[in-house]
Amino acid sequence: MITPVFWLIPVASVVALGFAYFFFSRMMKESEGSATMAKIALFVRQGAMSYLKQQYKVVTIVFIILAAIFATMAFFGLQNNWVPFAFLTGGFFSGLAGFFGMKTATYASARTANAARESLNRGLKVAFRSGAVMGLVVVGLALLDISVWYLILNKFVGGDPITKNIFITTTLLTFGMGASTQALFARVGGGIYTKAADVGADLVGKVESNIPEDDPRNPATIADNVGDNVGDVAGMGADLYESFCGSILASAALGASAYKVFGAEMQTKAIIAPMLIAAIGTFLSIIGIFLVRTKENASMKNLLKSLSFGTNISSILVVGFTFLTLWALGINNWVGLSCSVVVGLLVGITIGQATEYYTSQTYNPTKRIAESGQTGPATVIISGVGTGMLSVAIPILSVAVGIVFSFLFASGVVEGKAFSSFNMSDITNGLYGIGIAAVGMLSTLGITLATDAYGPIADNAGGNAQMSGLDPEVRKRTDALDSLGNTTAATGKGFAIGSAALTGLALLASYVEEIKIGLERIGRTTLNFEGGMTKAINDCNFVDFMNFYEVHLMNPKVIIGMFVGAMMVFVFCGLTMQAVGRAAQKMVQEVRRQFREIKGIMTEEATPDYAKCVEISTKGAQKAMLFPSLLAIAVPIIVGVIFGVPGTLGLLIGGLSCGFVMAIFMANAGGAWDNAKKYIEEGAFGGKGSDTHKACVVGDTVGDPFKDTSGPSLNILIKLMSMVSIVMAGLTVAFSIM
Repeated sequence: MITPVFWLIPVASVVALGFAYFFFSRMMKESEGSATMAKIALFVRQGAMSYLKQQYKVVTIVFIILAAIFATMAFFGLQNNWVPFAFLTGGFFSGLAGFFGMKTATYASARTANAARESLNRGLKVAFRSGAVMGLVVVGLALLDISVWYLILNKFVGGDPITKNIFITTTLLTFGMGASTQALFARVGGGIYTKAADVGADLVGKVESNIPEDDPRNPATIADNVGDNVGDVAGMGADLYESFCGSILASAALGASAYKVFGAEMQTKAIIAPMLIAAIGTFLSIIGIFLVRTKENASMKNLLKSLSFGTNISSILVVGFTFLTLWALGINNWVGLSCSVVVGLLVGITIGQATEYYTSQTYNPTKRIAESGQTGPATVIISGVGTGMLSVAIPILSVAVGIVFSFLFASGVVEGKAFSSFNMSDITNGLYGIGIAAVGMLSTLGITLATDAYGPIADNAGGNAQMSGLDPEVRKRTDALDSLGNTTAATGKGFAIGSAALTGLALLASYVEEIKIGLERIGRTTLNFEGGMTKAINDCNFVDFMNFYEVHLMNPKVIIGMFVGAMMVFVFCGLTMQAVGRAAQKMVQEVRRQFREIKGIMTEEATPDYAKCVEISTKGAQKAMLFPSLLAIAVPIIVGVIFGVPGTLGLLIGGLSCGFVMAIFMANAGGAWDNAKKYIEEGAFGGKGSDTHKACVVGDTVGDPFKDTSGPSLNILIKLMSMVSIVMAGLTVAFSIM
């Protein structure tokens, strides 16, 4: 049965996509400026689209193979028949979100530069509303796909209503796996591309040749600008699409499990509640987007306030409307669940503020990194690593507090229930609250992603201004917007990483539910416990499954799984960092070769071979993205087959705890190094070209793969391993060796 309020979800998706088109068409009406500006933008656009087409060819092959594996599992009764199709559509829409966002960004960069010729506010408005296209496309496509799949499954799946709801939500998690798989390829491939070009351009251009950033004499500058789009726009769009879908689908699956004791009608309400919260957040994000504006000659603090104003207004409105929506839905404990959403929002805001403090040049941590550049690059590296390590404390503690309070609110504390009197139903309700908190954190993704996506657009606008020889005042304005973008991008990564921690915990509970379904598929109807007690699977709760499979810290299989999960984080980061290093080495050698062999580049009498550098980044990314991405899919399957359910749960716990901390460290350290360089370029400690500046450029090159390749990919790794484990649960229970 479809409740009338459900239709708010597809309506929200259509409204979001409508406003995305509105902002896109308004942006396209802006002028690209001079013929030179339009020509440079065309080069970048063609390079970005060429790379993306090549990446999608590789990813399509992988998806076809995986879909064939799922179809084979379904044929042998280890999976349901809808899984291959859900998996394919999840990947398709994730890729589509990245494609639309990148298409917008490549058209917006020159228009932003041209608007900045008029004023800082005009440049901000064009860049931000172009970024809003990405934000609204992501949430619009996600809600559209989720709601359509829900309607299809609700129409064609049979059985009693409670079992049907569980079947629907576990199938939808497969859709989430498709989105996660595509996102990982996009983040890893795009991250390798952009950072190889960026590192090569910076080391040879700024440090060795003393030419400005984005100077047209630098052969790697077009590849660098292309990389901003394929990594920081297309990759980021696919990433946050996956985060948004993952939090909604994990919460829906938990709702189906937690609320089944209250009957099918209440269970259905628990399933659509996270979708409704996301829909309400989408409407309110659109309001927040229209509130972002600034004054001419605004300081960095004022620019941050301009973006924060729209985001904060959206968040405040979400709180009120969530209470109203869940009350109107009539779900049990609507007050407690609404409080869990508030907890998620507060955790997200706390992570954002902590990220801003540790990565913005307005505050002391980044200023101290810049100051350390006076004694050379080594001290810059040491200072940045230390800052990144310290920066994990507030996000980790805030997530820990968020888990406690969202659990308590959703499990009945607002009804006056003492913790000592909690039963198994209260615990599953509490886990559902944690999932709802993750949805709350991402509920205003439409505007938070806009603040993130606008950064690469501003960065490209600065490159266009430099290569087109515009007035230095224009470059000053685009640099201000770009510097702000570095901070907002770090904040966006913090939201994605924080939501990954909460969603990952919710997915652990969903995995246990899927194990139950896997046992039923192979004909198992009872569990036999020590002491001769037998219990029907349908009567078993989470604790029963944990006891049956001996999931505890004294079980060696659990410990082995935890070690492998933590190892995966480091191996994954090592593979992606080395991939950036190898491609960057080739880029450095190519730029040096062109400076050496093509006479007249430095005097602007000859044109560099930009295409060769684009080719190096493209080949480096295509070759290197496959192995780490496939490893993330293969390891959970292998661990499940060898060590069974205990090993798999250990793997997911180890990966979640280690990956969460590492992701925050890498994202914040990289952001701080980048803005320390920007702080010096504004005139501090000798300004551009000084030895301090060169030292901080070295720090920035180390931080580039930290913040744009390895770090942001970890939150996808965490969820992808969980979703692979869920989808492959039937294989685990049927064929586990130990």
